[in-house]
Amino acid sequence: MNASYLIRRATLRDIDELKTLIEKSAREVANKSYTAVQLETALRGAFGVDTQLINDGTYFVVACADGSIVGCGGWSRRLTLFGGDDRADRETGELDRRTDGARIRAFFVHPGHVRRGIASALLERCETEALADGFSKFELIATLSGAPLYIARGYAVTGSVSYQAEPGVAIPFLAMTKHGLNRT
Repeated sequence: MNASYLIRRATLRDIDELKTLIEKSAREVANKSYTAVQLETALRGAFGVDTQLINDGTYFVVACADGSIVGCGGWSRRLTLFGGDDRADRETGELDRRTDGARIRAFFVHPGHVRRGIASALLERCETEALADGFSKFELIATLSGAPLYIARGYAVTGSVSYQAEPGVAIPFLAMTKHGLNRT
């Protein structure tokens, strides 16, 4: 990531811009891996802003020099693996740092800023903070379009997940894990 970008903690004031970024990223970056129906359904729960991450101080944005947000992502000490505020089955209980992996969550990059190291820089920031918070491994649910990034950063696929977003609409994801000492 070049010096013209800045990583900062997300705030509640960022929510509207984050919603716009997530929708644009899903529709224009993830569209090679998912159908239009899957994406629109995912935007109603599986993809979206999770204000719990913002309130916990574990969600970050990448901003350009003009302040516009072009990337976002975070980590969590909560049980929920993925999904925004609109997902009804979120679990807000806390993980056990001795046995559970910190959750890597909700990474999205503006289509005009992909392949510039934004997601890698966010991931490194999240891993560093989660390690400092006492976690020794990381877990995530990757989109099919995001999985290559995580594999390149040392994550291993542990299984396939089919999220039944709505009746008749299943969205495939990949469960992945990484141990904190295997940093790349």
